[in-house]
Amino acid sequence: MTGARLLMLAAVTLAATASGGAPRVLAVDGVRLQVESSGGDFNAGAAAIDAWLRRSAAIVAAYYGTFPVPAVRIELRVEPGAGVQGGSTYADPDALIRVRVGREVTAAQLESDWVMVHEMTHLALPDVGPAHAWLSEGLATYVEGIARVHAGNRSEQDVWAEELRQMPRGLPQAGDAGLDRTHTWGRTYWGGAMFCLMADVDIRRRTHNARGLEDAVRAIARASGGLKAAWPIERVLRTGDAAVGTMSLEDLYARMKDSAWTPDLPALWRDLGVESDGDSVRLNDAAPLAPVRHAIMAPSAETPRS
Repeated sequence: MTGARLLMLAAVTLAATASGGAPRVLAVDGVRLQVESSGGDFNAGAAAIDAWLRRSAAIVAAYYGTFPVPAVRIELRVEPGAGVQGGSTYADPDALIRVRVGREVTAAQLESDWVMVHEMTHLALPDVGPAHAWLSEGLATYVEGIARVHAGNRSEQDVWAEELRQMPRGLPQAGDAGLDRTHTWGRTYWGGAMFCLMADVDIRRRTHNARGLEDAVRAIARASGGLKAAWPIERVLRTGDAAVGTMSLEDLYARMKDSAWTPDLPALWRDLGVESDGDSVRLNDAAPLAPVRHAIMAPSAETPRS
């Protein structure tokens, strides 16, 4: 994505302004963000907080082609300490994101934050129920890094290094009964992200990089309206597969939903050309799936819809 496009997405009109923790409304590319905070002011100041929210919404809108919902209420809960400390997303009856933020949060911490992008991403997927939380959390985990690379907010090497380091936590352990039946933290977040990575790679291989996971999830968001809808997981995956013309999502789900199938992650990294280099990675463009790796980290050519 060009810098000009990101700036256009992030263009903001303050429909109402207020000092301190009073509610205010930001209009970001036509989306209404109602922002409220409880517990006092942030040391970083309101301008840094608003820039963080604008940037996060722009990143998610660019990945999905449009922001998942026309309006969302964002509750910022002031906590002791610094940094962005976690959040939750709801859609019953209306879209609501609650995020805990340290009073001493800095502008630099907000610039590099992943939490708000993760929570906003949740708004695009229908509610698939607690048994399939691995899909909602795994998708948000996977999309956050890639969407931020597309926007220039994170480096490609940083995302691949994190996946190389963290994704083994999503592999089956002793007693595993598949993604639908094993609800550990590792299987939910990184097992779900691993599913998304493998699906993305498979879609791109089968379509010769003409389509990717983002095309599938855009179609799911458009058809469902996002988190406010409750869909069976089978309908979600079928809708995504229909959009890209493959059976990648459904085939992978059949393999992983109720069995401890273990993918060969080292082989996948080798094929993608992702090689460990201390705390970072080297990216090998001679690897057989290097074009797939490039395609994953390149913004879609499809023009985002306003």
